Amino acid sequence: QVRVEESGGGLVQAGGSLKLTCKASGTIARLGAVEWYRQRPGEQRESVARISRTGKTTYADNEEGRFAISRDNAENTAWLEMFSLKPEDTGVYYCRATIFAPIADDYWGQGTQVTVSS
Repeated sequence: QVRVEESGGGLVQAGGSLKLTCKASGTIARLGAVEWYRQRPGEQRESVARISRTGKTTYADNEEGRFAISRDNAENTAWLEMFSLKPEDTGVYYCRATIFAPIADDYWGQGTQVTVSS
């Protein structure tokens, strides 16, 4: 059984930093692309960063420079580091991972809450 779990959220003051972790576990043949999403209160989920298996990264237009996505294939883990956080970064952050187990499918975690106070 494959599982994806986020962690690392919390309460931080504006200007602070957080590092979120996305960990895939279970019978995994290979971890493919990993993408982080943010869902602000009352809004739809939106992509903020993506990393391919080979390490190619893409970011939402407004987040490049403040967010950094990375991964460790051996650990089936990806991270999202967030810097200079703003109150509008508040929301639930979700990880979506493409996992080959052995057939490729997308798996979502339960989300981790990030709250940025002004």
